[in-house]
Amino acid sequence: MHFKGCGTALVTPFRADTSVDEDALSALVTWQVDSGVDFLVAAGTTAETPTLSHDEWLRVIDLVIEVAAGRVPVVAGATSNSTQAAVEKAKELAMRPGVDAILTASPYYNKPTQEGQYRHFKSIADVADKPVLLYNVPGRTGANIEPGTLARLAEVANIRGVKEACGNMSQIADVFHAVPEDFMVFSGDDALTLPVMALGGVGVISVASNEIPREMTEMTRAALHNDWHTARRIHRKYLPLMQANFLETNPLPVKAVLAMMGKIQENYRLPLLPMKRDTRARLQRIAAEAGLVTKAAPVSAHDTGFYIYENWHAGPHKTVLHRATCGQCNSGRGRPAGHDANHARWHGPYATLSEAREISQFMTGVLIRSECKCI
Repeated sequence: MHFKGCGTALVTPFRADTSVDEDALSALVTWQVDSGVDFLVAAGTTAETPTLSHDEWLRVIDLVIEVAAGRVPVVAGATSNSTQAAVEKAKELAMRPGVDAILTASPYYNKPTQEGQYRHFKSIADVADKPVLLYNVPGRTGANIEPGTLARLAEVANIRGVKEACGNMSQIADVFHAVPEDFMVFSGDDALTLPVMALGGVGVISVASNEIPREMTEMTRAALHNDWHTARRIHRKYLPLMQANFLETNPLPVKAVLAMMGKIQENYRLPLLPMKRDTRARLQRIAAEAGLVTKAAPVSAHDTGFYIYENWHAGPHKTVLHRATCGQCNSGRGRPAGHDANHARWHGPYATLSEAREISQFMTGVLIRSECKCI
């Protein structure tokens, strides 16, 4: 089976007690399919799969298959830093009806050599009679699959493609030079989808399509049909949202936006924790500008929120506390005007002054700080 277009790397919704929210996952899959995505990726790393038990991992995959009901292909994740464990996962998926392909990432933490990665992936492919897609994401695994290694792996019968998220366009260009023309290269970074496809990529395995499935699908299909005007128009409109999914560790931003949209509850399993407040506020503005959520109401004169302004130019451990209604700050939101983003940062809002003071002390480690006249 030859995959192309937009595949959604599905999140795993959790309930407040951190159990898998099967109703929310089913609804998410239905929405994705109805929105026209080309395929789905179940239990990939965006799904917080390292926190799932073995039974939960299989249940998530089975549920996606059940709801998709053959309308789109399903790719299932089988990653481990133990080759033996990854092989056992691949064996299970190879025997599972409805799994159309297997996605497996480089062994994380171990930092294997190129030969070690080659043997790891070959061992997985040798036990699977279904297409295997590799996942190169060195920023998360600590191991980079070099183009020469991909060229060797492309000769293994079941290895049919790669999700490329190395972030290095020069390396990705070398990949296309190294592998056969029918070896599928997917962008693993939403923001780089068009450059990768311009080089010959067949699509994207997307995080952003959790939030904008129809738009990401339209963009990739336009590129596949050489309608670059349409593809660029969609890319420009939604680029801030694509980039926002890396404001904090994936999948925190995408799950936060889905919760804002009412698609899931925003719950995670440790070691992941909810996003920081200042990042969430920025994310909500981006989501609102993309038309996904209602814009937050402007701060009123009665708003009692507080912000912390961290200014490195002013000296070590320098923070200034402001009310949200401070007239000295941009838009009345506690952000001093004209600060250099490379040398300053704002944090908040915080509900009470005591909380803001406590956070300020925690940030600096000392009591060297000042408070605006608005306090």
